[in-house]
Amino acid sequence: MKEREELVTKIEEKLAGKAVSSRRDIPNRMYVYIEGEDLPEAVRLLFDELSGRYVILTGVDTPVGVEVLYHFSFDRVGLVVTLRVLLDKDKPEIDSITPIVRGAEWIEREIHELLGVEFVGHPNMRRLILAEDWPKGVYPLRRSYGKNTT
Repeated sequence: MKEREELVTKIEEKLAGKAVSSRRDIPNRMYVYIEGEDLPEAVRLLFDELSGRYVILTGVDTPVGVEVLYHFSFDRVGLVVTLRVLLDKDKPEIDSITPIVRGAEWIEREIHELLGVEFVGHPNMRRLILAEDWPKGVYPLRRSYGKNTT
């Protein structure tokens, strides 16, 4: 699809110098690996400038760090673009995208609670899922959860 390939080229050009790498294993999916400091600019590009639809944010505790994935859909051309950011496991911190994408507010709260990611600048980081008496610093989606407990 010509229109999809033109969009992919535009994204690659606009993120040149920001993307650590990118890959497309299948025609309708694009993964762009970026550094955390480049996230706001990349989100503005996909959401504001190119009118991508924000789908969801996901997080994964990997053996090398906490990975945060920002998914955007370009329905008119059948393309999903995922921005991937790897955070330091000891201090997983990244700017909140809620100033750009208001719809990310709840999922950032959820990922904060379950994985311990600190979303800097989030307007309301109160509990969403876990009980108020849940132990501070214990994250149920971390690989270490449940290990070394008596």
